[in-house]
Amino acid sequence: MRKGKRMINLRKELSEEDQQLKSELEMLVERLKENNAELYKPALEAIKNFIRTATSSMTAVPKPLKFLRPHYPSLTELYENWAAREEKFALADVLSVLGMTYADEGRTESLKYRLLAPSPDLGGWGHEYVRHLALEIGTEYEKRSEKDEDVKASKDLKDLALSLIPFFLSHNAEADAVDLLAELEMIEEIPPFLDENTYQRVCLYMVSMVNLLAPPEDVAFLRTAHTIYRQHNKLTQAMTIAIRLHDLDLIEEDFEAAGEDRSMKKQLSFLVARQHICLKSDDGEILECLSNSHLSDHYLALGKELNILEPKTPDDIYKSYLENARTGPGSGNMDSARHNLASTFVNAFVNAGFCKDTYMLVEDEAKSWVYKNKDQGMISAAASIGMLMQWNVEAGLQAIDRYMYADDPQIKAGAAFGIGLLNSGVRSDADPAMALLCEPMYLENDNPNIRKCAIMGLGLAYVGSGRADVMDLLLPIVSDTSLTMELSAMAALSLGLCFVGSSNGDISLAILQVFMERVENNEEAQLKDKWSRFLALGLALLFVGRQEEADTTLETLKAIDHPIAKHTSVLVDACAYAGTGNVLKFQSMLHLCHDHLEVEEGKEGADLYQTYAVLGLALIAMGEDIGSEMALRQFGHLMHYGEPVIRKSVPLAMGLLSASNPQMKVYDTLSRYSHDNDIDVAMNAILAMGLVGAGTNNARLAQLLRQLASYYHRDMNSVFMVRIAQGLLHMGKGTLSVNPFHSDRQVLSKVAVAGLLTVLISSIDAKSFILENSHYLLYFLAPAMHPRFLMTLDENLKPLPVNVRVGQAVDVVGQAGRPKTITGWQTQSTPVLLSYGERAELESDEYISLMNNLEGIAILKKNPNFQRD
Repeated sequence: MRKGKRMINLRKELSEEDQQLKSELEMLVERLKENNAELYKPALEAIKNFIRTATSSMTAVPKPLKFLRPHYPSLTELYENWAAREEKFALADVLSVLGMTYADEGRTESLKYRLLAPSPDLGGWGHEYVRHLALEIGTEYEKRSEKDEDVKASKDLKDLALSLIPFFLSHNAEADAVDLLAELEMIEEIPPFLDENTYQRVCLYMVSMVNLLAPPEDVAFLRTAHTIYRQHNKLTQAMTIAIRLHDLDLIEEDFEAAGEDRSMKKQLSFLVARQHICLKSDDGEILECLSNSHLSDHYLALGKELNILEPKTPDDIYKSYLENARTGPGSGNMDSARHNLASTFVNAFVNAGFCKDTYMLVEDEAKSWVYKNKDQGMISAAASIGMLMQWNVEAGLQAIDRYMYADDPQIKAGAAFGIGLLNSGVRSDADPAMALLCEPMYLENDNPNIRKCAIMGLGLAYVGSGRADVMDLLLPIVSDTSLTMELSAMAALSLGLCFVGSSNGDISLAILQVFMERVENNEEAQLKDKWSRFLALGLALLFVGRQEEADTTLETLKAIDHPIAKHTSVLVDACAYAGTGNVLKFQSMLHLCHDHLEVEEGKEGADLYQTYAVLGLALIAMGEDIGSEMALRQFGHLMHYGEPVIRKSVPLAMGLLSASNPQMKVYDTLSRYSHDNDIDVAMNAILAMGLVGAGTNNARLAQLLRQLASYYHRDMNSVFMVRIAQGLLHMGKGTLSVNPFHSDRQVLSKVAVAGLLTVLISSIDAKSFILENSHYLLYFLAPAMHPRFLMTLDENLKPLPVNVRVGQAVDVVGQAGRPKTITGWQTQSTPVLLSYGERAELESDEYISLMNNLEGIAILKKNPNFQRD
């Protein structure tokens, strides 16, 4: 009874117009079932017309489809019974559209009948039909792939997919086009379909997908995007992708593609130099751009514009008058030598690159700050000249010269280290670092400190260069097992810096050989030495961003029966997937953190792999926003439930994840950890606060650090760490960044990762390194330090001030139309400072930028079509 009432109600719900449509469609279906073949064609044309002209809301099924659905089974039977003729194809065409109504049953009816009735005008059935067909193509391809069917068997699907691409591209559905080709593993087929109006949106979507793809799809997407940019002569975008691919041949190819366009070559040179990649050129002006020769000049011009050239003293940073009186310099709670050492680092970081200070660069040598330090403190003091004069090689060498021939070996060692800092990221025809540091007075000196500092200086001076002569000098030191682990390890680290991300087989083999020989010779003391971790780091740095290329090395490490092999393999694996956001690797690192170990006394190194796993979480996740959020949540869990060795690593990982990106939720969490009962956790949290705020002058962080100086006024080590963090916070007087991402956060700087990792790994056991005699390891931040400016130049490389809008970057991937790429902007005149997550764009069309995004050094040229109002 109820069923009958429901049917009556349904009939009542249909309006007169709908009832008429339903009756007409039923009549047309009946005609198809009759024996008169002449009725078929007009009946099918009428059905097609009804479907095509139907209108409906976004959420409702078109009425013709709704009314025809009950007749679908009978129409499919008709199709099977009809002989092959024109009407049969027309019926398959209709059935393909009707098949959409059966999609919820997991069937691919639309695709089935579309393959039986190919049509050149699929777009005539509407956008929803084309999208539905694309979905079924993907589903069917997946089914066939699971059955391991031959690729040729899928040619029908691929041809059909390619016929849909023009429709998607002409209807602002570039994302659908890319997704369909990605599903069919044929993304490389898209370039011929693109024109001036669609290529940019397609490339933007493809490049943004890369972090979410598994190998080898990620590389295929990047290479396809590179091909598209080259086809449309967008060389800076193509070069950015070539750098992401670590493909030197492709980089050189893009560079040469600029041809006679010297302005474009200069712009590409700045992009390559930012990544510390060595290219050659016969043109002197272009070679200067490739060598970063004028970076110091541009940086000083920024300082002049911002009126910050005058040097700052550590007391200006400490603002001791705002702290409790008992924490002042003369309070006696921090011995004078340690206080002076802290001031050395603060002075070096704050005035870095400005070539002026009131401590070291004084005319009267007797008044030099270097003599107010003791023992190893003299190394850090003398080396700080290299940091103060960073990038200014000629003037820097003159400033260091008097310390190179000092009687005190510590000062001479510091001078060698300073030469490396001075040349880091800058190349010169004279090659002063090689000429000076490979001299017997340094590299073959009997004094271990002098020799070690010369080795470290070479690594810093030629970071990322891949210089064969550096390898010839340092490889014998790595391989010589008669030397101390300290010297071998620092030589390995320097080679790792020089060849970072190169997967160099000779160096990796030599380091693995050292491990094997020392294990075979039962040199347990050497393998347990605290410096051995830098031997592992040197190996790991070779594989930064190389992903599967590290697999052979990882397999070799499994054959070494010693705990050092395990923590080395974790570090290598983490570096290989740095910045990729690879979920599987992230999970494997997290799994290692969940091991609960019973560490025997005297085997502190046995659980070192867990500390590397924690850093690995940050290394892998830092390239992607969602991954970073996930990592921060996991760090919270690890702090609650992790072993002590894991807990002290978490703050450092947070510092790496948010370097020079002071988010309130991060530094507030670190502020809590800085009061932890475990002093190792607290000190690492303080250092991490410095890294998070590095070069930002963040006022809230500055206040928190001043409070910590008061809180820890009785703990000499903690106050020292607070001072270091304060120096980092005000690095370059707020003009520098240590964040490893650049070029609109698309490119990961491998040398920056290497520098940050070196400092973090020495901070894992701060009491043995930073707080003892190896504080100079903090200077390994130098490769990561870079001005966070936007400097605009004309085609002759002269400063060209223009108005730009600076605002928060907006993700416009997949958005329709031409949405604004920044929000909340302010108009400023260049040069300007860019904070993390900020983007700049030209205010007017008077100039055209040769850079695809305004960041770093951008060359502008006059717009020939510009008309002033």
